[in-house]
Amino acid sequence: METLRRALIVGALLGVGAGVGSALFVLVAPGEQRKQEMLKEMPEQDPRRREEAVRTKELVLATLQEAAATQENVAWRKNWMGGGGGKSA
Repeated sequence: METLRRALIVGALLGVGAGVGSALFVLVAPGEQRKQEMLKEMPEQDPRRREEAVRTKELVLATLQEAAATQENVAWRKNWMGGGGGKSA
């Protein structure tokens, strides 16, 4: 009987804790309008930022393709934008 009583108390405490946690989450979570405002403020929404990210990805991809096609260690280059001219050891 004592074990059943303890189990019920523990269950009740867990239920209360879950209820309090859920209530706090509802109070703290932003509403739909605030979510839309936050999405508009994200840097990825700026067209210039997106173009810059696309250009960076293109440069990285071109470098990886060139590195895969050559035996040269492209990581030692001083000028990453141009070809040739590796670092001498």
